Amino acid sequence: MRYQFKFRPYRRRFVRTLTTNHGNWDIREGIILRLTDETLRVGWGEIAPISWFGSETLEQALDFCRQLPEEITDEIIFSIPDELPACQFGFESACEWGSGKWGVGSKGDEKNNFITPNSSLLPYSGLLPAGEAALNQWETLWQQGYRTFKWKIGVDAIAHELEIFESLIHTLPASTKLRLDANGGLTYEEANLWLWTCDNLKANGELPLEIEFIEQPLPVEQFQGMLELSMSYETAIALDESVATLGQLTACYQQGWRGIFVIKPGIVGSPSHLRKFCQQHEIDTVFSSVFETAIARLAALQLAAELSRNNRAIGFGIDHFFEQEETWLQSLCKDL
Repeated sequence: MRYQFKFRPYRRRFVRTLTTNHGNWDIREGIILRLTDETLRVGWGEIAPISWFGSETLEQALDFCRQLPEEITDEIIFSIPDELPACQFGFESACEWGSGKWGVGSKGDEKNNFITPNSSLLPYSGLLPAGEAALNQWETLWQQGYRTFKWKIGVDAIAHELEIFESLIHTLPASTKLRLDANGGLTYEEANLWLWTCDNLKANGELPLEIEFIEQPLPVEQFQGMLELSMSYETAIALDESVATLGQLTACYQQGWRGIFVIKPGIVGSPSHLRKFCQQHEIDTVFSSVFETAIARLAALQLAAELSRNNRAIGFGIDHFFEQEETWLQSLCKDL
């Protein structure tokens, strides 16, 4: 198949700064792709890299797009190197969109509403702000229907965060599930303390809600430490930065990880290769956002609907970090 190829960079400012152990994030930048096949069917894709998380940089993605001809083929798309995982995802998902596989592609479709696939059966996890702000933000998300929340840790002094945590778990309703996301920012001793605290609260019957898991407690290079911790405590550990790309995910599986894998489709790489791996190994997954637009979110949710197991909430409860995007996105796509 041959496609007419167009692309356009974008910039979106967060409503509020996103604070993690990696630092502050104020502007989301990416690239919107448009592929038009020989029957004039349009496929949309998005490249939304996060270089500090393990993908290529935005500039590398732009350089790749700039060096492509105006007409490209399936062969070009499916030979994008693994060093460009966000590009792999963007181009391949544009092909799937354009093929009509999801029931959204159509001829001359410049006003596509970017319909969400049938993922309504999957619960969503809402992202809380770091620090004490979480104590004031959860209720709004609860009213919107969220019952699973993720709270960033490893951002402030551990003693202070444990104090906030104590307040948070006794403020949230008892039916809540809470995920603690360290973004690799804890020391081995701090990770032990967090896991011990969660286990101890549960054992003493002091935990009114469920701590579902602690996400990426240690840096990527300390995989063995996380493997040891996962065998030492009842509280589960999920890998995130350690499995950012399909190559990393495969390596961790081969080294013995059988816990939870947090998969960010927007930067993991080829959707077809991801499907094959997940179906072959039946891993325990949590699908999560990279703060993409509705275009990449459609592709990511499609994968989540296909591959999620254990009914774990998917990490796409991030709309409150941006202004309403529909008009902005339609305008951007019209210019392609």
